[in-house]
Amino acid sequence: MSDNSNILGSEASPILLVPYMWIGDFVRCHSVIKLLRARYPGRPIDVLTTTLCAPLLDYMPGVRKGIVIDLPRKRLALSQHQALAARLAAENYGTALVMPRTWKSALAPMLAGIPERIGFAGEFRFGLLNDIRFGEKKLPRMIDRCGALALPRGAALPAEWPKPELNVPVQQADEWRAARGLPADGRPVVTLAPGAVGPSKRWPVAYFAELARDLTAQGRAVWVLGSPAESPLAAEIIAAAGPSSRDLTSPDLRNATLALKCASACVSNDSGLVHVAAAIGTPTIGIFGPTSPWHWAPLNPLAAVIETLTDVPCRPCHKPTCRLVHHRCMIDIPAAQVLPAVQRALATPQN
Repeated sequence: MSDNSNILGSEASPILLVPYMWIGDFVRCHSVIKLLRARYPGRPIDVLTTTLCAPLLDYMPGVRKGIVIDLPRKRLALSQHQALAARLAAENYGTALVMPRTWKSALAPMLAGIPERIGFAGEFRFGLLNDIRFGEKKLPRMIDRCGALALPRGAALPAEWPKPELNVPVQQADEWRAARGLPADGRPVVTLAPGAVGPSKRWPVAYFAELARDLTAQGRAVWVLGSPAESPLAAEIIAAAGPSSRDLTSPDLRNATLALKCASACVSNDSGLVHVAAAIGTPTIGIFGPTSPWHWAPLNPLAAVIETLTDVPCRPCHKPTCRLVHHRCMIDIPAAQVLPAVQRALATPQN
């Protein structure tokens, strides 16, 4: 449905999307790109991105290009925002959708003179935005908040949002695998993502190690994914799993993305990689402790959602650190509960 009812730019003017820069939220915003592509098929869509998230844009249908910049999180850095504004002005954007609610996230689009700048009021961004929306806190999920900005003001939310997609070419994944000496010997590969933002969202590494040991004993290969911050976790898992396992932690998100394309299954905490895996279409088992899957799981279907079977009254708390210290929402999920879910995923024929 083409709709120009609330767009000040021309029918052909590009649209700039300013998404959240956490990996999971960045993937989630592909739903917004799909909405915009359906409404305005003639308008190119660019995405502001950090160096970390930029590789994902190569696999997102409907994106023309990324505008890469790494702005500091905890200070204004006015000169960098001015330099970014000059880059944006040269692109002649007609519209900017600003997903984050911070004041400074709307600064460069305003300095660039983008005619229409849409976002929630957030940090009192009057003047920075000229299509200010309200009611953000009444929307229960991040996708509801992001997606609402791609709809006309006051429009009802759809019953179902478009699902994110990451279309990774098989040939590219195969070439990546060969270049890294990862044998394509017919064994199913299970990727493990033991990291997460905040310790309370991390399933104990000893449990990941036990799961990895069980999987390699059954003839599976195990690859551990994450950033360099997860390298110590990977080392513990690899030590338990033996020579059929590999540490593939890397500062380049493209490596994890290509590994997930090669994988037969993925086991991940509630982290960015659970969204990447699900958007690729890899059968994914998501482990949720302090967070609610309804709020934070990917829109793409998961092979299994794992939660503790014991009564933990304080969950979901959505806190990055367990305030009560016991961490039972994760400790009470044994590896024996996760292993059958992986086995079922591996046994399910894939399209």
